[in-house]
Amino acid sequence: MYNRIALFRAEGGMTRKALAEAVDVNAQTIGYLERGDYKPSLELAMRIAARFGVSVHDLFSLTPFEPVAVALRRAGDRA
Repeated sequence: MYNRIALFRAEGGMTRKALAEAVDVNAQTIGYLERGDYKPSLELAMRIAARFGVSVHDLFSLTPFEPVAVALRRAGDRA
């Protein structure tokens, strides 16, 4: 399973510890999730997505996410 937790967390200026406290898990759990060493329960995935105000699909995927740089270039090409 792939995720964008670190991206959303960094964008929001949030530490692993702060996110962990917000979703009621241990900070190590956030690290495990970000590295792909642990797959979240549906409930945890929903709590994390809600914390960032996005859908679970924006945060988690069974296939790799497109790199941000590629998406930004594509968006720039359309402008």
